[in-house]
Amino acid sequence: MTDFNYDSIKPGFDRDKLLTSMKSQLSDFRYKHCLRVEKVSRGLAAQYNVDVDKAGLAGLLHDYAKERPADEFKAAIKSHNLNRDLLNYGNGIWHGIVGAEIIKDELGIYDEDVLNAIRRHTVGSTRMTGVDKCVFIADFIEPKRDFPGVDDARKAADTSLNTGVAFELKHTIAHLVDNNRTIYPVTFESYNYWITKGEL
Repeated sequence: MTDFNYDSIKPGFDRDKLLTSMKSQLSDFRYKHCLRVEKVSRGLAAQYNVDVDKAGLAGLLHDYAKERPADEFKAAIKSHNLNRDLLNYGNGIWHGIVGAEIIKDELGIYDEDVLNAIRRHTVGSTRMTGVDKCVFIADFIEPKRDFPGVDDARKAADTSLNTGVAFELKHTIAHLVDNNRTIYPVTFESYNYWITKGEL
């Protein structure tokens, strides 16, 4: 749990060098959040017999592109031939789905288990793997999160990964509806799928 060596994912991967880079391009708040999500992702992975290193690295990198300008995301959507419908959304969706492409370009990480967890941490998926679930949940329940229902979210995560995912999707959909926000279609699909898989 304390060994943050990601050589099994990318030989020669230098976590310390990455942290220095992240610290220089992210706000202090975002940087520390990423470290907490990495730790919680690893803990959930160990608890539920999921690949700890893949969950940890995806947790560390999940918000790698979060604070990039909108124009950079739009350019990446076009240059990587991603679904043009993404242009109708914003950073809340982009930093996961498009962020994974930025991570490939800048960090040379091509492990699809890691990249998919980053893509899916913003919207979910009907095909979420254990690694996906660990990052999805960790982002929601890391220790500094403080919102009505967070204790229930942590209890749900301690019940099972599926229960944690179902709880988070239910909470997220309700929050978006209450705030008159558009909802990315995959998030609806994810909710409809996982709400029947958890023990809510």
